[in-house]
Amino acid sequence: MKKTYILIFTFFSLIMNAQDAFHNFGNVQIHDQGAMGFHLDLQNDGMFNQNLGLAGFYNDIGSITIFGTEIPRFFDMEVAVDNHLFLEINTEVTNGVDYLIGDVVTPRLTPSISLDYLDSAIYTLEDDLRNVDGYASATSDQSFVFPIGQDDKFRPLITPAQPSVVRFSAAYFNEDPNFPSTFTNTFDTSISEGIINQVNTEEFWDFDGVDQTFVTLTWDPDSQIDNLVDDLMNLRVVGWSKTENKWLDLGNSSITGDLSTGTISSIEFIPADYEIITFGALIGSSGLTIYNGISPNNDGLNDVFVIEGVELFNNTLEIYNRWGRIVYDAENYDNTFDGVSNKTVVGTQGEKLPVGTYFYVLKLTEEDKAYSGWIYITY
Repeated sequence: MKKTYILIFTFFSLIMNAQDAFHNFGNVQIHDQGAMGFHLDLQNDGMFNQNLGLAGFYNDIGSITIFGTEIPRFFDMEVAVDNHLFLEINTEVTNGVDYLIGDVVTPRLTPSISLDYLDSAIYTLEDDLRNVDGYASATSDQSFVFPIGQDDKFRPLITPAQPSVVRFSAAYFNEDPNFPSTFTNTFDTSISEGIINQVNTEEFWDFDGVDQTFVTLTWDPDSQIDNLVDDLMNLRVVGWSKTENKWLDLGNSSITGDLSTGTISSIEFIPADYEIITFGALIGSSGLTIYNGISPNNDGLNDVFVIEGVELFNNTLEIYNRWGRIVYDAENYDNTFDGVSNKTVVGTQGEKLPVGTYFYVLKLTEEDKAYSGWIYITY
């Protein structure tokens, strides 16, 4: 961004008061290659949305606030404010933001107020001490990394390229979802669908939008992912469902890193269906209990082959006799095998299998694992 300071504006459109703010109530425009520096608060009650130059916000001892009745739209922004730049109205940027010093802070109690990145706007120099502390939004069809954080912690959320221009907004919360500070609801981490064993209590994101998308979350050592899982294969994105009032599995379509730092991507979902999102742990195959004997004589005891927890996984089950011929198979087995073959290849379809030892192979799709062992059938 060039720093040639040329300010062009309509006469009688603003008031500058050293004790107060730069007050625009007319029509101000920063022209191409022009620049305007703000060292005071900006009160915008007029037109300030046709800018092509740089709007810089500078204060090395205090804070600056943007407020008013009209949304300002800047081409380029530069933020160097020791005690942060506060937004009390939406503020739009169409080209780029340089985070030099301090955060851009939006009111977390009012998610509709955000720093809005339009078109293909970008940003630079973001880190733990320089980001959006509150809500950022993106209106674009491009992939976007939301520059969000809290408490000197940069924790971006990432959306992929979209088939058309859509709007998403996001904020990061460095707090326990059981005790959120700015939500009227609480999000009990002990209430989840059966496949979810545990939900992260260190942090969460508020992610909003009405269009279906994937999302990628990031973690660092403070996320304590190692308290959730031993194997990243069991890590999930989870969301608090607005309709079911519990945590639901939003999948693990890709994952990078290790237990200390990394990223995880969800399956596609509609953000508006969920209050917040965070990390969760799949119950894991270590929770399976496989019983090796069945006696299908209708006495109510051991009448079927039971694998406790199998209903939580997409799975396939195959059972073989001692000669290696398949006698039974099932997709998404749900504890219903009662010793009756369902395979014509052995000539016993619909008939009870003889007493004896059989062998099973259980495959769990989510974990890309196979388990095998023996079962004994008696009557």
